[in-house]
Amino acid sequence: MNRYCFTLDLIDNPELIREYEELHKEIWPEIHSSIINSGIEAMQIYRFANRLLMIMEVNDSFSFQQKSLMDAENEKVQEWETLMWKYQQALPGAKPGEKWMLMTQIFTL
Repeated sequence: MNRYCFTLDLIDNPELIREYEELHKEIWPEIHSSIINSGIEAMQIYRFANRLLMIMEVNDSFSFQQKSLMDAENEKVQEWETLMWKYQQALPGAKPGEKWMLMTQIFTL
């Protein structure tokens, strides 16, 4: 099993942050299915102020390329991602359209 960590900022607005958290209390069933079907076995999102940290644990069948292709072909995933841009903002250094940025592990114990 592999683990990946990503970061992203929310728009620094308390009401938008509240709405974002509410949407994540019970994600759409199609989003849940797309996550599981891609080979992601566990996922958590943590927040401090407007900064998010997402941890993904994936099985050996997981591929970022395959996940991107699956997402691009899934109308509900595209609808969800469009909705999420209402709350999210790209990090400095992100390319246009990039959201979650893969973090580099610098320490382990």
